[in-house]
Amino acid sequence: MAKIFSTTLLILMIFNTNIYAQKSFYDTKNKKAIKFYEKALNCFNTIDVYSGKGDLLGAESFVNKALSKDSMFGQAYSLASKISIEKGNIFEAILFKQKMIEVSNSVPLIEYFFLAGMQISIGDYKSCLKYAKKYKSSPMADERFIVNIDRMIQNCVFAINNIKDSIEFKPFNLGPEINSEMPEYFPSLTADDSTLLFTRRVNDRRAAFGGKQEDIYVSKRSSNLWGPSYKVSSKINTEFNEGAPTFSTDGQYIIFVGCETGSKGDYEYGDGRKGYGSCDLFYSQNIGGEWSKPNNLGRPINSKNWETQPSFSSDGKSLYFIRGLTYDRQRRNPDNQDIYVSKITEDGTWSVPEKLPSNINTPFREESVQIHPDGKTLYFASNGHPGMGGLDIYMSRLDENGKWGDPVNLGYPLNTYMDENSILISSSGEIGYFSSNRSGGFGSLDLYGFELENKFRPQKVSFIKGKVYDADDLSPLPAMFQLTDLQQGKLISKLKANTGNGEFLLTIPEDVDLAFHVEHVGYNFVSKNFSFDQLKLTNDGYVLNIPMKKIQPGTFILENIFFEINSWELKNKSIIELDKVYKMLSINKTIEIEISGHTDNVGNVEDNLILSKNRARAVVDWLINKGISKERMTFMGYGESKPIVDNSSDENKAKNRRTELTIK
Repeated sequence: MAKIFSTTLLILMIFNTNIYAQKSFYDTKNKKAIKFYEKALNCFNTIDVYSGKGDLLGAESFVNKALSKDSMFGQAYSLASKISIEKGNIFEAILFKQKMIEVSNSVPLIEYFFLAGMQISIGDYKSCLKYAKKYKSSPMADERFIVNIDRMIQNCVFAINNIKDSIEFKPFNLGPEINSEMPEYFPSLTADDSTLLFTRRVNDRRAAFGGKQEDIYVSKRSSNLWGPSYKVSSKINTEFNEGAPTFSTDGQYIIFVGCETGSKGDYEYGDGRKGYGSCDLFYSQNIGGEWSKPNNLGRPINSKNWETQPSFSSDGKSLYFIRGLTYDRQRRNPDNQDIYVSKITEDGTWSVPEKLPSNINTPFREESVQIHPDGKTLYFASNGHPGMGGLDIYMSRLDENGKWGDPVNLGYPLNTYMDENSILISSSGEIGYFSSNRSGGFGSLDLYGFELENKFRPQKVSFIKGKVYDADDLSPLPAMFQLTDLQQGKLISKLKANTGNGEFLLTIPEDVDLAFHVEHVGYNFVSKNFSFDQLKLTNDGYVLNIPMKKIQPGTFILENIFFEINSWELKNKSIIELDKVYKMLSINKTIEIEISGHTDNVGNVEDNLILSKNRARAVVDWLINKGISKERMTFMGYGESKPIVDNSSDENKAKNRRTELTIK
């Protein structure tokens, strides 16, 4: 799941073993030097770039002996450069390559391609540009490599210009409670930024591969400080790989990646879990503070391919994730992975995943995707868009037509010649998080925070937390909760309060009129509209506690039923509330109701009576058309005869203009 080393370096390693294998005229006459060189070449050709197996030490020993016999042996310097890449020492590899060019009478053109690739992998953009242009300008340039050369040139120009326009960047390490000597990466936060999930690579003698595997850790924030991190749950973590978790907005669900071990047709993901091959997405629910045994998300999300790095939208309706090839093919072609999205359908199942459009996905590599809680801003890493040379972090915004805008590079110095990924932007949009192996950390990859530039911030959102409970005995209720933007008639969030404690947490946009609806079998639904500034602000954020009454005879106001002025024509934004009444009647099939209409005292009494009756009739007719039996419903119009407050102000008159539902 985690890729620590630069993709540029990996590509160079692959090219090294597959290119420049042809024999050429040696530029030395020293027979001993040639003999040692050919032995070094034979050892080098045994090396598997993917597994690291082969006689690297033998290759290094023999090539050094060749150079000791002739220090002007160009081919030996070239091979020494390749060996240094296999060792992971790119700076040494560059020195050997430059020495080869210096001493050789005739330099194979492909060497300039290699050198340009090495220079960009250390951020030497001017040198890279020089050698890349030299390669491209040659009539002997191999068409197979022109795409990569063009990318290098484009990235070098981009990088040089961005470094000129760089801003102050002060990332801060999240500290020893989060970071360790082992790698930490792929963070996820709840909407209130109070709980952090992340992946840690750990030593484990039980692990199938090299005594190392990945687990999911969690940390809680208190007084703006992160508490000690700990493994999220023994039901989730196994001796196999689990990681790249994403929270639902309220932190009640985790979707994470589990990777298999086993022969074909007998995939094992730990603790008896089964899947479809390579890495699959699993989910677990928090019930009363305990995580449930994970379940595979199943098809069509999971496949024989590699599914990883999920991001769950704040409205609970969309899941973004990365899909690559099967495990073995992914190792050999790490650039072949894209961002997909699947949506919850009407019947509660996941839709067939679709690739995001070509202005987001490239023929190269996309990963580390996050759909921000604003639902309109996408952050991701890619090496296929103009950038600094490796994986860079980008942002795209959803326009008013539902189309993703062209990605914007978050710029230098957040992005560098190294691979930047594991991007996460907080709900507020002010703080970003990423994983880096920069100096000064606790060892390997650490998680860092940074202040995000204003121009890269998402739409401002806040969060509401609260609890649904029985109004009489105060017991928690696992009720269904919906929040809707009244002006656009758009569902913002749909979730179920925690089964154990009735708590919920959700994000909301600011400066919009909202309607919430809560329903639970055997209880009257609760439905109200409000503006953002009416919410109660506490030290824990905005709080909205919701008591619910058991269904019994009584009357309550349908807050979100709206009509045209002096008309009984229902406004479109009333549909949200009407749907809730319909659902309550559907799940509580023995209830009989009366719908009543009421007006203020403006106008003729008789006209008000007729208006109120027709408005009540309109509501009943709508419910009948939806399939509710007319025998369960009556309607009445009371005009201005039953005010709930005096009609002394416009505000009071608005309260008296209402639609009521009475349970008989």
